[in-house]
Amino acid sequence: MTTSTRGAHRTPAVLVLEDGRIFRGRAYGAVGATFGEAVFSTGMTGYQETLTDPSYHRQVVVMTAPHVGNTGINDEDMESRRIWVSGYVVRDPAREPSNWRSTRSLDQELAAQGVVGISGIDTRALTRHLRERGAMRVGIFSGNALPDEGTMLAEVRQTPEMSGADLSAEVATTEAYVVPAIGEKKFTVAAVDLGIKGMTPHRMAERGIEVHVLPATATVDDVYAVEPDGVFFSNGPGDPATADHPVSVMQGVLERGTPLFGICFGNQILGRALGFGTFKLKYGHRGINQPVQDRTTGKVEVTAHNHGFAVDAPLDQVSDTPYGRAEVSHVCLNDNVVEGLQLLDRPAFSVQYHPEAAAGPHDAAYLFDRFVNLMEGQRA
Repeated sequence: MTTSTRGAHRTPAVLVLEDGRIFRGRAYGAVGATFGEAVFSTGMTGYQETLTDPSYHRQVVVMTAPHVGNTGINDEDMESRRIWVSGYVVRDPAREPSNWRSTRSLDQELAAQGVVGISGIDTRALTRHLRERGAMRVGIFSGNALPDEGTMLAEVRQTPEMSGADLSAEVATTEAYVVPAIGEKKFTVAAVDLGIKGMTPHRMAERGIEVHVLPATATVDDVYAVEPDGVFFSNGPGDPATADHPVSVMQGVLERGTPLFGICFGNQILGRALGFGTFKLKYGHRGINQPVQDRTTGKVEVTAHNHGFAVDAPLDQVSDTPYGRAEVSHVCLNDNVVEGLQLLDRPAFSVQYHPEAAAGPHDAAYLFDRFVNLMEGQRA
């Protein structure tokens, strides 16, 4: 990727999909060329949390909300150390941010971090195209990186697909670190970082949990070196079919019967650890308005999602696994995709979405309490 920022708003930009569809607009953020998987996010707010979610690594995010950037950027809502999206697509960027917490504009932040974007295109048409044809490879070109259409399309088609991509180690911490409990310490949790968001260990710390965040390369011995009361597997990018090492580590945790909680990528890892397959969704679930039913209570919650893969498990029967009986605990009400798993004979469960709710909604916060209850039960 080559980038510059001078005159970005006046610079022509072109978005090229791998099937040959082309959208023309103006550069937004950095000027240059970038590539990734084109996906759309349906959240009307929370763009800063989206941009800094490591699960979006190597993806070009299309915002379905037409007006983006009105609250600017602050230093408090970052979910990781940097922006992870490989490109950003908006229709109408805000001319000036208007929020008392804002310290700079979204455009300035994208440019400062070298994120190539495009604005002024029909994002509704682009979203409808992705819904009909599925998520696909894409390139954004602007400035000196604007060759002829045939060359741009050829470059897009030469980039790697998301299927088969092993990306967790590229976004995870390389050194273990500790997030201390807030108030009285009640439990210790080993959290395997596959692309963790900053709010996740904070939600656990709020419940008296000292969180030891470990690299994606952590072994079973590394996990148990912190003497955990529970083990957590985070969200993250890439194809779960490539995640043999995290699957092996999780199986080691299941064998010991330690309380276990996984979210997003962690849900897919649990599915594989139990013997289920995974598959790529046509266009995935991304945004903060996805309806999910907790089948253990019947409650319907509005949830935050970011996943392009799902677990292939039977919805209406209990399955026998090497670690006892398992069932689907949560399901998406839009398309019946598996949104959660739980073991019936061991203290382990997972969900496909983001209960840390950054950005909201907060309907799923109870899942951290459920994890605490498992640890309390094991200790008793």
